[in-house]
Amino acid sequence: VQLQASGGGLVQPGGSLRLSCTASGFTWRTYNYAWFRQAPGKEREGVSCMTSGSRMTMYADAMKGRFNISRGDAKNTVFLQMTSLKPEDTAVYYCNAPTLNLWGQGTQVTVSS
Repeated sequence: VQLQASGGGLVQPGGSLRLSCTASGFTWRTYNYAWFRQAPGKEREGVSCMTSGSRMTMYADAMKGRFNISRGDAKNTVFLQMTSLKPEDTAVYYCNAPTLNLWGQGTQVTVSS
């Protein structure tokens, strides 16, 4: 039972990245999923979440209009499409299945010129 996050990297301000979180070992369609991030010296904060059945999505205010969470059912994957990236988006991004209290290992996103 695990979540595997990937897709981080170095990007210039204004650029885009797509993070992926692949689930394995459980019936992933029945659960909600979320993305969190943690910048150096700061607490972990919520970025976005998506419910299983209704596919309702929510975003932190700082991410609205720039980030999009989606699911790829065929690939057991949750995506986080990030656009118009800013230096303050630099952090380690974690995917999470809240009901299972299951976390991915984190993927580093660095926004810098």
